[in-house]
Amino acid sequence: MELSQALTLFGGLALFLYSMNMMSAGLEAAAGNKMKSILEKLTSSTFMGVIVGTVITAIIQSSSATTVMLVGFVNSGLMQLSQAVGVIMGANIGTTVTGLLITLDIKEIAPVFAFIGVCFIVFSKKEKLNHWGKIIAGFGILFIGMDMMSSSMSGLRDSEVFVNVITEFSNPFIGILAGTIFTAIIQSSSASVGILQALAMSGVVTLDNGIYVLFGFTIGTCVTAVLASLGTSVNAKRTTLIHLLFNIIGTAIFLAICELVPFTTWFANLFPNNPSAQIANAHLVYKVVTTIILFPFAKQLVKLATIILPEKETEKTRPSLAERCSHLSTYNMGNMAIIISAIREELEYMYAIAKENVALSFEAVLGHTMEHEETLKENEDKLDMLNAQISQYISSILSKPMSAQDSELISGYFRIVSNIERIGDHARNFSGYVKYLTSHNMTFSERALGEIERMKNVCLEAMKAFDSDMRTYNIEALTEIAQVEQRLDDLTDAYRKAQIERMKTTSCAPEASVFYSEMLTDVERIGDHMLNIAEQFAQMYSNK
Repeated sequence: MELSQALTLFGGLALFLYSMNMMSAGLEAAAGNKMKSILEKLTSSTFMGVIVGTVITAIIQSSSATTVMLVGFVNSGLMQLSQAVGVIMGANIGTTVTGLLITLDIKEIAPVFAFIGVCFIVFSKKEKLNHWGKIIAGFGILFIGMDMMSSSMSGLRDSEVFVNVITEFSNPFIGILAGTIFTAIIQSSSASVGILQALAMSGVVTLDNGIYVLFGFTIGTCVTAVLASLGTSVNAKRTTLIHLLFNIIGTAIFLAICELVPFTTWFANLFPNNPSAQIANAHLVYKVVTTIILFPFAKQLVKLATIILPEKETEKTRPSLAERCSHLSTYNMGNMAIIISAIREELEYMYAIAKENVALSFEAVLGHTMEHEETLKENEDKLDMLNAQISQYISSILSKPMSAQDSELISGYFRIVSNIERIGDHARNFSGYVKYLTSHNMTFSERALGEIERMKNVCLEAMKAFDSDMRTYNIEALTEIAQVEQRLDDLTDAYRKAQIERMKTTSCAPEASVFYSEMLTDVERIGDHMLNIAEQFAQMYSNK
């Protein structure tokens, strides 16, 4: 191979890989958040998981990206391991689309796609058109790079050394090993298949000596997900293991098929003058048949992964937000969806703790008991820790590139977390009042306790409004919380006036009066922070 041909080969490979990354990035910005909701809603069964995995991977043209996204969803608790199995199977089918597209002879009009896409990127001020421009331009550049690689490889037919190396691929072990290593390096089976097709179009590789390399590609593509699962939960690691098991078992099945029947001969006869189509369709049949065979054993794959990777005692503790999102660096696809959902889930966890402390604090006052003191203290410590962890993590990611909508959501969560923490602070104040009163053998009057009971009911009513709306917010929640917050303001105002009247008649001890007044302020502030949270959600989702 001459120097000019080598440079053309590397240039074509660079364009090919860049185009795939470009399309993936464009889709992430255009529809990344929707990917999460699609996977969450449509993976209730293994069959639907296969359909969803096929469609998503066909669009983004990377089973590695889909699998890494799955690892993120399982790691963050957004998806169960059983749901991921079908998506993994579908991803393996969807990844064949790139090879099928390459068989289309559109290299003459590929520059048109690239030109249109670049025009959208350069001249459009609309964010969505800019994202779609990346997808269209990437599609055109894909075929330009493919054509460059194919033309540069034609000289390899005359290289005796290269032909001898390719001949060795007829050995199943060598072919699979070569394919695995190559794909592990470039971390894209779609790109690997495209390069193999370019070699085939140049007459250097045939399906006979390339089929085992093709099998190796499917194993090598698992390396990306393996790297992404480092430092994740055991279930996330099991997701990667299922992906690996699927491809190893599929390869073993087709090794047997190739020995028993003339598998490659069939495709050579079906597409006699199109070696690229031979590889693409053999790849498709390999993936579809493997999925059909293993589909009934989805539960067994999960069980096998659980046996191979048992849960350790140390892994049963709840990981921090940063730990759950630590792997999100390999692929952009779905990352912001995972991050936003993980933050929201952490807020839900934090909010549940704050709500529990409010309920326990009221019980401590009404029961005149320190029974819940240890739980209240532990919960408050958790709230302080979560506030610090979530705030620090949000601060670290706000500087990263993201859409305006994602930035608005994450900034809103940053403001919400401090309001939740302040609710916990005000609830914690109650136990301080109870501690002083019990140690000095004092208590609130029966009338004051009745007022506290009513405030408790209204306060918890406000907090329950978010039990179903922290994840799927609607405007009714804001209206309800605003009404309840106003009721709290009215109650605390009325009770202050009643307290003053009791003080005039000396029916209330001075020390108890001070603590009761402070408690009214705490209740009022809890209502204020609840309203702040509701208004913040309304602002965040009004632009969604």
